[in-house]
Amino acid sequence: MKLILASDLHGSSYYAKKIKEIFLKEQGDMLVLLGDIYYHGPRNPFPKDYAPMQVAEVLNSLKDKLLVIKGNCDSEVDTLISEFDFTEFSQICVDGLKITLTHGHKYNKDNMPTNAGDVMCYGHFHTGFIDKRGNTVVANAGSLSLPKDGTAHSYLTIQDKVITLKDIDGNILDSKMIK
Repeated sequence: MKLILASDLHGSSYYAKKIKEIFLKEQGDMLVLLGDIYYHGPRNPFPKDYAPMQVAEVLNSLKDKLLVIKGNCDSEVDTLISEFDFTEFSQICVDGLKITLTHGHKYNKDNMPTNAGDVMCYGHFHTGFIDKRGNTVVANAGSLSLPKDGTAHSYLTIQDKVITLKDIDGNILDSKMIK
């Protein structure tokens, strides 16, 4: 199974279309969005092509392939334009791996949940990386629309027990074996 993981669209229809294009090109089985889907947030600038309703249209077209984590900028009203559910936190098993999925504002590399499993993925900080904490590979998908600290517009893939951080052109920025 191939997972594509992205975070922090913040209402950018341009990057919503881009992640759909990436998901189809990468032939992903599931698209995991790690929060902050529609609203740009009070501390962020408007992202490229800010249009939350268009983001909803793009994501609704993928609803059967989506797992969406609720971020700190996502609200109950967002569910009114979404044909998919938001969940606060999720743990899934894929290819024998226990994968923890969260937004990052509560749980992150500096505040790990109990029994995070083999991999913990999150967003929130808008800086993509892959690291290790104890026996858990910890990865931040970065931000598709508003990367910070000079990092790339990025996303993650997990396939065959390998986690990879890529820029939106598909260039590999980092990759690690999980087990």
